[in-house]
Amino acid sequence: MVVKARVIKSTGSWYQLKLANGELILARIKGKLKLLENKSTNPIAVGDWVEAELESSSEHYTISKVLPRQNYIIRKSNNLSKQTQIIASNMDLACIVVSAVAPVTSTGFIDRFLVTAEAYHLPVLIIYNKVDIYGLDIYEEMSSVYTKIGYQTMAVSAKEYIGIDALKDFLKNKTTLFTGHSGVGKSSLLNILIPGTERKVGEISDSTMMGKHTTTFAEMFDMPDGGSIIDTPGIRDLGVIDIDKKELAHYFPEMRKLMNECKFNNCIHVNEPQCAVLKAVNDGVLDPGRYYNYLSILRNEDVMG
Repeated sequence: MVVKARVIKSTGSWYQLKLANGELILARIKGKLKLLENKSTNPIAVGDWVEAELESSSEHYTISKVLPRQNYIIRKSNNLSKQTQIIASNMDLACIVVSAVAPVTSTGFIDRFLVTAEAYHLPVLIIYNKVDIYGLDIYEEMSSVYTKIGYQTMAVSAKEYIGIDALKDFLKNKTTLFTGHSGVGKSSLLNILIPGTERKVGEISDSTMMGKHTTTFAEMFDMPDGGSIIDTPGIRDLGVIDIDKKELAHYFPEMRKLMNECKFNNCIHVNEPQCAVLKAVNDGVLDPGRYYNYLSILRNEDVMG
């Protein structure tokens, strides 16, 4: 018997699947599937729709096929830079949770995530958590770089319940990825958005000011009023992959608007004459920090923190 189901939890060897009727089943991956996806450390990701077959003389299932993905978020594997890791798939929205304090989220990390989301046509909400500590003025200053180019941002505080109702409304009836550094408050937000999940809240390391990992595996949770959230382990570094250098500027919306004004149609906006992007940076029209991050991605420089 073959069933269609959605992957809602990955623990490495086993996957928890959810059938259309809400029933949960356990499944293993078929060996042939591993061989076909040998470039990825996880050929099956949370959010995938799959076909699974009931094993003979067993209560467990074997995943025999991964159905075509609407989209996915991918990055370099932590340990093997030549391999990749699919963070999640088939989403309506990606939320990157960031903070201006303990730990500070770098714009390099944010921009790499935005580029990856742009590449797969995935809308992004940038959530600035811990706003009770650094205030709305700092939030406005930090977020303005992104709101000016069309990204949606939101200021929240899990601790003081600031902006939570607006966030709940925004996420309603969507399948949403939650990601960000360890320690930015993903688990605290999830505990409020989905009561009963009881995600462990991590501490901040005194020596590195980075969060300690509290989420071990990706997992999808249903929201009380409709929709679902895919919670992921805290990401410390994010390497952009599978994007041609000539196409990278397409994933920076503010550059994309100017590219047709460049003299050369193969311009990569580094030192070419009559480059509209370079002119906009020099004239203060484009944010220099975003352009610096563009150059960093162009040079294949990974970022941590």
